Amino acid sequence: MAEKGAQAGSGESKVDKEKIKQKIIEALKTVYDPEIPVNVYDLGLVYSIEVTDDLKAKIRLGVTAPGCPVTMQIAYMAEEAVRQHVPELKDVEVELDLETPWDPRRVTPEGRKLLMELFGYDVVEEWIKRYEEMQREQEALQG
Repeated sequence: MAEKGAQAGSGESKVDKEKIKQKIIEALKTVYDPEIPVNVYDLGLVYSIEVTDDLKAKIRLGVTAPGCPVTMQIAYMAEEAVRQHVPELKDVEVELDLETPWDPRRVTPEGRKLLMELFGYDVVEEWIKRYEEMQREQEALQG
């Protein structure tokens, strides 16, 4: 009997962490890159979200381009949004990942839709085509 209770408790803890993670995602969807009118989550800038058993969140964000002038502003806005929308968290840490390059394939389907509405074409698909062309050209030059 004690094992069942422990398992149920563990399951509830996991469910709670998943619910909190979803609330964090919803909070991050309120944060926009000032240069691109798509939220940071749908833009694919959220590389990871971790929620610990003691209700601390660690969020790893990327940037669209090296040297992005609003990087710190976005990190601050993300942290504040999560703190406001998920008050049950005891701590929120936003880490900027400046090493892992962002690429448009990280954009969510909703983000692609927003970008298509904004620009009138599928920006991600166009990027993929151009990237593949560039790779083929480089291979031919090295070849």
